[in-house]
Amino acid sequence: MKLPVALRRLIYRIGYRVLQIVWFLSRAHLTGVKCLITDVDALLLVRHSYGHRSWDLPGGTVRRGEPPVHAARREMAEELGLGAVDWEPIGELHIEEGRRRDTLHCFRAEIASPALTLDRGELLEARWFERAELPADLARYVIPILARTTVRRR
Repeated sequence: MKLPVALRRLIYRIGYRVLQIVWFLSRAHLTGVKCLITDVDALLLVRHSYGHRSWDLPGGTVRRGEPPVHAARREMAEELGLGAVDWEPIGELHIEEGRRRDTLHCFRAEIASPALTLDRGELLEARWFERAELPADLARYVIPILARTTVRRR
């Protein structure tokens, strides 16, 4: 049984705040994935229901012992309902901020007009943007990840 969306969003917000405290106190080294999903010259950005509400690339945390590409597949299936997708690795970002160290494994997939099934508990919205018309309120990792690849023009 799935919890109501409003309750799931509240749980995500509270959980994220708790994790921020744990990360700060433990000097955590986090490993995650970010996925650049393109449809020719458009890319998919999402707004999460927790943390900053800026437009971001979908992604998530790599579980202990999980290969990053498996995390990308799992997270995109959970968040967006994307099934069998070929993820191309496009590099890693290593970020040190305050007491936290992050490693982001970045992947890309070209998908023609995918049907998305959003996890409304985790995501407020998802939209396709032309690369030349990205919104002003982008999350901090979007531009560095976009710089690692080009989007094909029609």
